[in-house]
Amino acid sequence: MPLIIFFIIFQILYLKFPSSELIKLSLGISMTAVGMILFLYGVYNGFFAVGLEMGYFFGSFEQTWIVIPVGILLGFLATFAEPAVRVLCYQIEKSSSGYIRANLMLYTLSIAVAVFVGIAMTKLVYDIPFLYIVIPAYMLSILLMWISDKDYVAIAFDSGGVATGPMAVTFLMSMAVGVASSLGGRDPVIDGFGMIALIALAPIIFVMLLGVYVKYIGLRNNE
Repeated sequence: MPLIIFFIIFQILYLKFPSSELIKLSLGISMTAVGMILFLYGVYNGFFAVGLEMGYFFGSFEQTWIVIPVGILLGFLATFAEPAVRVLCYQIEKSSSGYIRANLMLYTLSIAVAVFVGIAMTKLVYDIPFLYIVIPAYMLSILLMWISDKDYVAIAFDSGGVATGPMAVTFLMSMAVGVASSLGGRDPVIDGFGMIALIALAPIIFVMLLGVYVKYIGLRNNE
């Protein structure tokens, strides 16, 4: 609603689109609003409950390590299905005139989140303090900013934002809370949260690592 009000003000004062364009815009806004409402409602009432129950189920296994490969698989699939990730990958390919392929970015982000969800599950299973993971990860990301190809640095930080979309937040975080709740002697608030911070860090590190690889290959080719 604030965006619609903002648009109406600019339409009256500056834009002055013809009525045919306004009809198309109204139709598009209506379809987008209905789609987003249904999508978010479905994610909250579907994926959130499923993720929580899956966390309870796998966390109750005697071999609790099983949640690590399960988390890796679900981390890959959730990111691969994230709409915002696909939009970003398409924009990157378009803006770079095809130099950075959308599929390359999609698989890089999906693998990155899969790896870090696996790390988050390892933290849960073996009770590793969160600071022991997040501080070295941030230090690594700062270091990579200096040695990565500059074209990939800004892309990396934007990728961290889109990876933490509704699929990852509702499905993976709820699963982590479920796992923490099923493990004896764990606090779901302390141990179940923090995964989204790791998911946000994953694309930053992996995309800049890709930038380091591209920069190294480019220097070697120039030689």
